[in-house]
Amino acid sequence: MEPEANQISSRYTFKHRLLFLSIALAVPLLIVATRSAYVQGLLRAVLIQIEHLGVWGPIAFIAIYNFATILFIPGSVLTLGGGVLFGLWWGSVYVLIAATLGATFAFLIGRYLSRDRVVKYMEAHPKFQSLDRAVAKEGLKIVFLTRLCPLLPFNLLNYALGITQVSLKDYILGSFGMIPGTVMYVYSGSLVGDIATIGSATASTNPQAEAVKWLINIISFTAAVTVTFYITRIARKALDETV
Repeated sequence: MEPEANQISSRYTFKHRLLFLSIALAVPLLIVATRSAYVQGLLRAVLIQIEHLGVWGPIAFIAIYNFATILFIPGSVLTLGGGVLFGLWWGSVYVLIAATLGATFAFLIGRYLSRDRVVKYMEAHPKFQSLDRAVAKEGLKIVFLTRLCPLLPFNLLNYALGITQVSLKDYILGSFGMIPGTVMYVYSGSLVGDIATIGSATASTNPQAEAVKWLINIISFTAAVTVTFYITRIARKALDETV
């Protein structure tokens, strides 16, 4: 019976490794594909359709945004489109709801799909286990800082944070860090005023839109430096404690 049990265990391990390898290969390809001009054009076409849905428009917008977040599709076109379709106030509200829901779904997928494998790896590597606990203790601050930086890979972070011990509560509360970047992107979209020109060269001729873009870049750079420094300090402290 023991050889048979070992054979079943080997097949089980092989399947899990094959699944992990498939995901590791598929994610970069998916990210590259979703940044293509075709996908961006498709998103603009979807936004044009949403524009004609009346009261159902916000619901459709939130659903599409969630779907895009889970599939690693960059949300910049949709966020700008929210400003065009719904204006600054309601556009910001709908985008925040959509981004938070989509990010939470992706976080839960990452946690329940990959967390067990990470835990097994950490059992054999105490330093990484210690680092994981340290990140969990500062989860709210880390999530908030990463959300404050629109230049960080939002969709990838959703899954990556799900693999850590960061609690769902801290993750959701930390997502309020998206507010400044979201409002600025939505405002920039409201200045564009035309879905067809989102992401095109003609959309950047508005002086106010250019000023908002520079402000976003400055905030993103500042947040990126801060979060890098903060996480490095946490990692160094956690690793020193294991020595």
